[in-house]
Amino acid sequence: MNGKKALLDSNIIIYLSKQELSPDFIESFSELFISVVTYMEILGYKFKDIKEEQYIKELLELFGVIYIDKAIADIVIKIRKKKKIKLPDAIIAGTALRENIHLITLNISDFKNTDVKVIDPFKY
Repeated sequence: MNGKKALLDSNIIIYLSKQELSPDFIESFSELFISVVTYMEILGYKFKDIKEEQYIKELLELFGVIYIDKAIADIVIKIRKKKKIKLPDAIIAGTALRENIHLITLNISDFKNTDVKVIDPFKY
């Protein structure tokens, strides 16, 4: 997938931080992003110690953060009117759709019927 951009879901950041997902997979993308929702979800976690928190912060610095704007908000509204979906997931889906990029996640079913191009890294 060289030359492709992707958005990483929160669970992918967790798997990367625990070294349960090879970084080789994400290196096949030219640019990687996270939604501001993922940023908040990950850093809102209670870490076991300062070392773990610092490691996560350094990992997050590797990805561009996409913030919510009106265009994303409008897509989120359309998604939520069409499908019962949690607001954070709808924002992540809306972000992927607005940016026209793939979403890398393990929660494939959360994004069903949202028109998001979803990739499961363990089945890729």
